[in-house]
Amino acid sequence: MSHRIAFSARLATWLILLPAAVWQAAWCPPAAANDRGPERLPNIVIIYSDDQGYGDFSLQNPESKIPTPHLDRLAREGIRFTDAHSSSGVCTPSRYALLTGRYHWRQGEGIVNSWGRPWWDEGRLTMAEMLRQRGYRTACIGKWHLGWDWSAIRNREVKDQNHPDAFDWSKPVPGGPLDYGFDYYFGDDVPNFPPYTWMENDRILVPPTVPLKVFPVPLEGRPECRPGPMAAGWRLDAVMPRLTEKAVAWIGRQRPDRPFFLYWPWTSPHTPIVPIEEFRGTTEAGPYGDFMHQSDAHLGEVLAALETHGFAENTLVIFSSDNGPEHYAYARIRNHGHDSRGPLRGLKRDVWEGGHRVPFVVRWPGVVDPGRVSDALVSQVDLMATLAALVGYDLPDTAAEDSHDLLPLLRGETDDPGREAIVHRTWGRPWGVRRGHWVYIDAPTGAVSKEPEWLGYQPNPHETCLFNLHDDLGQHDNLIAAHPEKAAELAALLEEIRQRGYSAPRLMTRDR
Repeated sequence: MSHRIAFSARLATWLILLPAAVWQAAWCPPAAANDRGPERLPNIVIIYSDDQGYGDFSLQNPESKIPTPHLDRLAREGIRFTDAHSSSGVCTPSRYALLTGRYHWRQGEGIVNSWGRPWWDEGRLTMAEMLRQRGYRTACIGKWHLGWDWSAIRNREVKDQNHPDAFDWSKPVPGGPLDYGFDYYFGDDVPNFPPYTWMENDRILVPPTVPLKVFPVPLEGRPECRPGPMAAGWRLDAVMPRLTEKAVAWIGRQRPDRPFFLYWPWTSPHTPIVPIEEFRGTTEAGPYGDFMHQSDAHLGEVLAALETHGFAENTLVIFSSDNGPEHYAYARIRNHGHDSRGPLRGLKRDVWEGGHRVPFVVRWPGVVDPGRVSDALVSQVDLMATLAALVGYDLPDTAAEDSHDLLPLLRGETDDPGREAIVHRTWGRPWGVRRGHWVYIDAPTGAVSKEPEWLGYQPNPHETCLFNLHDDLGQHDNLIAAHPEKAAELAALLEEIRQRGYSAPRLMTRDR
């Protein structure tokens, strides 16, 4: 007893002597728009869906045949952005950009393939590390797809890396989330890549001892599963329920006296499309629609967990998707009358709007007025600077080089975040650049995925494209011949941003 009393006395003395500035910096966010006064830093939850189209969000698409009641509710309780963009049209690069505040193409292109190395530049500050330095407990639960150092556990005597004996599964795997700012990780890395098993932190939980056997067979599209070892009894349809269960449990373990950051990247509605029995046939958009409906229900479970444990009122929730829908969306239009693109042109991989204009919702009770809809031009790279401003973190010049602070917009202090432009790219050509309502593409087409002829798009006789999205959101009318001066202006802007190495306002101001 005497030892506990002595410890309490020492703790009290330490708290009294702690400089006021340090205490405030650690626990008090900047004043909110409604002058709530000093409070503990808010919890932060980022929910990142996988291959969800702009039109797969029923509140955003009146023609949608997929109910998304929980996402709709989240939007009604916060702000919904209608002109928000991912950095890339594919998985890995968008995740890098989201977690760093830097355009992916400044680092690389393409995805991390099976057994791929970490997709990071040395010394890069991540969102998780920034928040951890500000006292947050951090977790990533779900699809990582940013690489691991599999070579650290490789058995070189087995030549075929897809053989179950090619790795020593008892060893820790470096290079994953724990090396980039996360205190905890749980997931299967990528749902359609080996190893098909669960990982917790840097360990394989169940050794994958058998070759891949796709089960259950996807109800729409191909499995898209790369060959490799699998844990015995692995079920593709068990992934999203387990990730949700883990996210709910992790929230339940958090304490009200320490802020937390949960990054919850879904593996759905990405292929393989495997809705569980409970959701089959619950939409008019086929199995994909059912899978999206199921995913929305999982969202509801995590939002309920925040409420159950008393965190909802002090938690900033952000929902978005990594890119547009997979190419099966074209068949879905014909087979079910549901267009995952909504009013946009293009799909995953494309530089057309449908490849990178994504759902984007922010709820922050007491700060973001409910029911707002914003047409401001924003990007997922903006989250890094926004959260840095929220927690009072002074970003170095070598971090978040393309990130804009959206905090004044979220607080209702402005409708315009002042974004000069957004650059669009997946890999190689085409490149696109957006300023105001104008978008310029430096190639005859923004398509990477082949567009069916029955969609009715006319061939482009020109070498480049120019569209006014205010009048032509579906990008039907190429105005390159009518406005060559605008095209030249945007082409010059694109090259300037590429060569400059940054576009963040704080860095632009420094150079003036």
